[in-house]
Amino acid sequence: MVQAKLTERYKQIQKKLKKHKQQHVLRFWDELDEAKQEKLLEQLESLDFAELEALLGTHVLAKPDKFVPKDIRPAPFFSLRPKPEQKELYRKARQIGEKAIRNGEVAALTVAGGQGTRLGFDGPKGAFCISPVKNKPLFQIFAEAILANQRRFQAKIGWYIMTSPNNDLQIRKFFEQNNYFGLGPESVEFFKQGSMPAFDFEGKLLLADKDSLATSPNGHGGTLRALKQNNCLEKMKNDGVKYLSYFQVDNPLVSVLDPMFIGLHIREDSEISSRTLPKVDDLERVGNFCLSDGKIVVIEYSDLPENLAQAHNPDGSRKFNAASIAVHIINVDFAERLTGSKTGLPYHRAEKKVPYLNDEGLHIEPSEPNAVKLEMFIFDALTLATKSIIFETDRAEQFSPVKNASGPDSALTCRRDMIRRAARWLRLAGIEVPRNPQGEPACTLEISPLYALDAEEFVAKKPKLEPIKMGDKVYLE
Repeated sequence: MVQAKLTERYKQIQKKLKKHKQQHVLRFWDELDEAKQEKLLEQLESLDFAELEALLGTHVLAKPDKFVPKDIRPAPFFSLRPKPEQKELYRKARQIGEKAIRNGEVAALTVAGGQGTRLGFDGPKGAFCISPVKNKPLFQIFAEAILANQRRFQAKIGWYIMTSPNNDLQIRKFFEQNNYFGLGPESVEFFKQGSMPAFDFEGKLLLADKDSLATSPNGHGGTLRALKQNNCLEKMKNDGVKYLSYFQVDNPLVSVLDPMFIGLHIREDSEISSRTLPKVDDLERVGNFCLSDGKIVVIEYSDLPENLAQAHNPDGSRKFNAASIAVHIINVDFAERLTGSKTGLPYHRAEKKVPYLNDEGLHIEPSEPNAVKLEMFIFDALTLATKSIIFETDRAEQFSPVKNASGPDSALTCRRDMIRRAARWLRLAGIEVPRNPQGEPACTLEISPLYALDAEEFVAKKPKLEPIKMGDKVYLE
């Protein structure tokens, strides 16, 4: 009976593959045992062939033109520090944000599908240990921040973590082994990111093995679709969650739940809001917030014309200076509308080196790009919102991603910035921190989110410490 059903499913998928000229992916079928045949069938049956056929014509066999609007202008944003006429607005916004958190209307959302490969780490990036004194993993730092917010606001705060098919089981096990870092399993919801198959340049699906397609995650823009497919949006609405605080797993300085940012988002009736910070130089490799046809857009550094990237105002300031750092507030209703509509986020084409199985069944590791990957970007949602706002942040306080094994955005620079921030908070509280000849803190410092979530809270606690000496390790929790 089981074999008969398997055979019938095989015939159905074979017919569909033939229609779309992809029947070659079944060429090793007779070599597979029943379990492997089931695995391949499930993967093929999950594909949306109508969507793939359309993308084949627009993004694989053809290269879509990179559309850069002609009427690009710098995007307006709310400055980190309010102008005199904005002080009352900011004060009220913070109250609104605090009330939303207190009422359980805000959940944290972490994009954690990446592996630590570029860091030389074998495991999910969120399990990478980064804190300066205790060497806590990224996940623990975020968990402590959420727990601190729960205690501060006496609120129920859910944490949604998007995994990938490659690291989902690893992440779940990691949290179980660490007792969910004090949050409890009821506060943490894992959901898997979707995948897209890879195509060769002739539009043929690639096999990773005889029983599986070569696939890759569908990009951080796939977060919204994954929330829908995993019934997370429905759960959020049932729990009274209206707003998602979105951030990526590689930035331990991020403010997991920022009342001011949340409050401005709500006060301004925005559907998706973004944080920005000034670029370090004209050609920094970050997305640029711009305004086009009345809509906020993000233009990648590689697409922004160089004359605009290097344009300066009469006072010498950089004209296009608002960098995108992938930190957002997203309305749950907006996410639901986008995922229930045919006008969802667009796909982008990327040419990559994708290992594959050739016609003789041999595994090939290409030395040059050989395939097209398709992915979505979360910032494309900005143009689909009825309203979107941008709020500035301080790089030194809230942004130091760990992406590379060495150089910029590495573990070394990230720990340095964590120590710098801790030293700054200590000095604001009137506590001397020794410096080395280069002016850097001459000690190792770490402040847990469980002790203070921001400089204001830290200073208010008036910490009593023994004098800090050169070479000391200081940890506050």
